[in-house]
Amino acid sequence: MLICTPLIDLLLAILTVIDLRNGATASFMHGLAAVYIGISIAFGHRMIKWADDRFAYRFAGGPAPKRPPKYGAAHARHERQMWYLHLLAWTIGSLILYGMILIVDDADRTMSLYGMIIRWGIVLLIDFIWSFSYTFWPRKEKV
Repeated sequence: MLICTPLIDLLLAILTVIDLRNGATASFMHGLAAVYIGISIAFGHRMIKWADDRFAYRFAGGPAPKRPPKYGAAHARHERQMWYLHLLAWTIGSLILYGMILIVDDADRTMSLYGMIIRWGIVLLIDFIWSFSYTFWPRKEKV
């Protein structure tokens, strides 16, 4: 079933565009579809691996899941890598949102899609500050 995730993403994008082309005014939910697709593409493999590892450990006698580092330079590197994935998700989602805006070609009906790009960009900026702060002030192990 998880193999079908890209097909579901594509179907979601197609149905969202069809809805907008049929005269619907873009809403938060239309924007959320693009956000979902961006996150699914950027983080999907990691999320599935995370779930598989925990399922294998809990129900199939697999090894304990590996946890991300909590301290020092390794933690800072992990946080930066996660931010890069967030940037990838934002880029993909924003391109989809811009595509929807271009396809609909009606600024009044697509205003909320512009708003979604801006709101998600603010979240991305906050995540950048948070993630990269560990590079300058690494988390120290408690003694």
